[in-house]
Amino acid sequence: MIKPIELVIFDCDGVLVDTERIALRLQVELGAELGWPLGEEEVIDRFIGRSSASIKEQIAERLGAPTAALWWDQLIERHRVAVDAGITAVDGLPEALAAITLPTCVASSGSHEKMRHTLGRTGLYEHFAGRIFSASEVARGKPDPDLFLLAAERMGVDPAACAVVEDSNPGVRAARAAGMRAFGYAGGPTRAERLEGPGTVVFHDMRALPGLLAAH
Repeated sequence: MIKPIELVIFDCDGVLVDTERIALRLQVELGAELGWPLGEEEVIDRFIGRSSASIKEQIAERLGAPTAALWWDQLIERHRVAVDAGITAVDGLPEALAAITLPTCVASSGSHEKMRHTLGRTGLYEHFAGRIFSASEVARGKPDPDLFLLAAERMGVDPAACAVVEDSNPGVRAARAAGMRAFGYAGGPTRAERLEGPGTVVFHDMRALPGLLAAH
């Protein structure tokens, strides 16, 4: 018997705030500048949806720890500048949130500081305040299930009654590993086929999310 959905867990970047294209552009720029030329598809495959620790570890293995530290410092600074220059909620997200009556929370690979900034700039922080969880709070980030299991525990909901809204391959894999239903948003840089899998509904328009949640 499939349990009704009692909690909707949102990823942040690319699901709530339209930041993944910014991150993708910056990672390609930094790779070219610092000695690891990366195409967009390789950045998506290696970095998008993963924790800062995982990304920094990959860069350090390739270029050494000092360069990895420089890369990350530059990424944070340039991302902040780009966000301040103009960032919006994901297209259709405000309408979706207005129509969802279930409890919601956020569980992201980003830090709490980053989420305060991006969600704050888009007016979404207060909507989720007190219900925001970061990969910095768990031992293993996505694609491991730890972060989503933490969110379910803190929100007092059985993982089997949780739905996760994600836009990355590591994210939907983490949701499935947690025993949760995954809703893969393919309106961003990650192709739909990279989100597909068992227990996963792939969709392209955030306005469709409330109806999909009601149907599953």
